[in-house]
Amino acid sequence: MDSNKRPDSMARITTAELANKFIDEQVAAVRAQVGDKKVLLALSGGVDSSVVAALLIKAIGKQLVCVHVNHGLMRKGESEQVIEVFGKALDANLVYVDATDRFLDLLAGVSDPEAKRKIIGAEFIKVFDEESAKLDGISFLAQGTIYPDILESIKASEGKKAVKSHHNVGGLPDEMEMELVEPIKLLFKDEVRVVGEALGLPHGMVYRQPFPGPGLGVRCLGAITRDRLHALREADAILREEFDNCGLAEKVWQYFVAIPDVKSVGVKDDSRYEGWPAIIRAVNTKDAMTATIEEIPYPVLHKITARITEEVDGINRVLFDLTPKPTGTIEWE
Repeated sequence: MDSNKRPDSMARITTAELANKFIDEQVAAVRAQVGDKKVLLALSGGVDSSVVAALLIKAIGKQLVCVHVNHGLMRKGESEQVIEVFGKALDANLVYVDATDRFLDLLAGVSDPEAKRKIIGAEFIKVFDEESAKLDGISFLAQGTIYPDILESIKASEGKKAVKSHHNVGGLPDEMEMELVEPIKLLFKDEVRVVGEALGLPHGMVYRQPFPGPGLGVRCLGAITRDRLHALREADAILREEFDNCGLAEKVWQYFVAIPDVKSVGVKDDSRYEGWPAIIRAVNTKDAMTATIEEIPYPVLHKITARITEEVDGINRVLFDLTPKPTGTIEWE
C-alpha cells in the first residue's frame, strides 16, 4: 500500500480515546523506527511541529533535537516566543539558528511562488544538514507533514496539476541522507488538534494560528523585499492584536495579511503617497481542504484599517478577501 495514502479503515480522530490510541500506536512505531538514534525536528512553534515534538518527546525523550530556524520570514515576536515556550517551559533540547540574511539573500528577486517554496525548502534541508553535522548520531529528520500537505502536493489524477507544493513534501532533495519521521502525516488539521490536547499541550498552543512552512515568504507576494516584508510583519501583528481584542481570535480558524508587489496612489499629510495594499484574509475550516469566509463586523474592519494605514509605513490601502476555498486556496501563494 502507498505510505502516503490514508487507509479507508482509518477512523476519524474526534475523541480523546481515539487520540490516545493513535498516540500509543505512533509512539511504538517511532521507537521501532528510531531505536537508539537521534532525531532532528524543525520546530516552528506551529500546531503541527509542536504536536510532533510532544509526541516524539513522549516516544524518545532527549533523543529528539529540536531546531528552530529563524529564516527572517516569521511573524512579529514569534522566534522569541518559540524560545520561551519550548526552550524554557517545555525544557526541549532546542537549538536556535538565525539564518535571516541567508534566506533573504537567496530569495532576492524571486517572484514565482513555487520557486520561493522550493528555495525555502531546500535551504531548510541544508541548514539541518549543517546542524546535524555538529551533533553525534543524527540519523532521522522529523517533520510536521499532515495529510492536506500531501494531497495538495501530488497530482490528484492523470493530467491534473498539483494545487501547490509544500516545502516538507515537494522541496526535499534526492540526496538527503537522513530518513524521515512523519508521525502525523495521515491526519487532517482538526485531528492534529485533538491529538495535541490528548498529549497535554496547552490549549493556546494547540489552537494557535496555522502558519505555512515558508512563513511570510508566501504572504509577501511576488519578489520579497525587506521593506515590504517589514510592513507585512507589522500589519499582521496589528490584525492579530485586534482579533484578540474583539474575541475573533478563537472564532476564526486562520486570519492573516498578504501584501502584493503593487502600489497605488494615496494621500498622506496632504501629499501624494504611493503605497502597497494590505489584504486581510479570514477563513474557517475543519480539515483545510475547503474553507468559508468569516464575516468581520465593519467597526472592526474600520479600526484595523485605520491602525494599519496610520501605523505601518508603506501601506495606504486595506482590502478584505471574500473568496472561499475553492476557488481560492487559503494562502495566496
